[in-house]
Formats: sequence, C-alpha cells, structure tokens
Amino acid sequence: MQGRLSAWLVKHGIIHRSLGFDYQGIETLQIKPEDWQSIAVILYVYGYNYLRSQCAYDVAPGGQLASVYHLTRIEYGVDQPEEVCIKVFALRSNPRIPSVFWVWKSVDFQERESYDMLGISYDNHPRLKRILMPESWIGWPLRKDYIAPNFYEIQDAH
Repeated sequence: MQGRLSAWLVKHGIIHRSLGFDYQGIETLQIKPEDWQSIAVILYVYGYNYLRSQCAYDVAPGGQLASVYHLTRIEYGVDQPEEVCIKVFALRSNPRIPSVFWVWKSVDFQERESYDMLGISYDNHPRLKRILMPESWIGWPLRKDYIAPNFYEIQDAH
C-alpha cells in the first residue's frame, strides 16, 4: 500500500521503495544511499523540518546495516503532525551513507553513535568519531557478528 508521501515522490519521479506502514500507521520508505542526501533536501523543502531521531541496526549476521531516520512535518496549527520513517541500507563490507547533518543539525550525535556502535561511515559528517567507546576501541559492538574482547585478557596484558 502506497502512502501519501510515496505517491508524491512517485509523481515527482523520485526513486524510492515503499515499505508500507508501521504499527502506528507511519509510512516507511527505503532510499538508496547514493540518493539519500538529495532526497533529504527534498523532504526538508517539502516540510519535514524536524528530525525526531536517527538510529541504526544490524539487519542480520553478515547482512546489511540499516540507518533509520524518523522525520516530522511540523506546521503551525496542526495537532497531528505528519511523520515518515526513512530506512537507508548499506553494505556491511563498506557501510557508507551520506550524512544529513547539513539538512538537520540534530542528527550530529545520533550519526556518531551509529558510527561508533555499527561502523557506518556518514560521508561529509563534520565530526565523525567515536562518541561512546574510546578511540582505540577495535570493532563495532552492536554488530551481530561482533566478538567482544575478553576483559580479563586485556587486564592481564597490562
């Protein structure tokens, strides 16, 4: 089933894939990484002026990684703002997605956390570096194939 935003994107020749609606009735769209930055600008101009959240997850061991953006269209006098969920999938071997920091500044720490935990590189992010783990940390702790270092072996080495 195609939602209102998906129909508008189709009408304007913007390539995407509709993933239907979540349990709250929020439309979910899949955007290719190479199209994400320009579509983000289009969505902002269309009225999605608030980035409610960004997160990421590992789809399956050895599979793709997903970066998820929850956008809201805030307008004066509207009690129920329109929302959309955008999913951008990246290859595990080289997970690169354009940063949308220059569209929604609030994504700064959220993209950094997704980088820190899953290793997704957000191209053109102004400060992409670890935010939770020390810079010397090896690996991406929230990947399903991550093997945590043995804490006791690390302590014994010192």
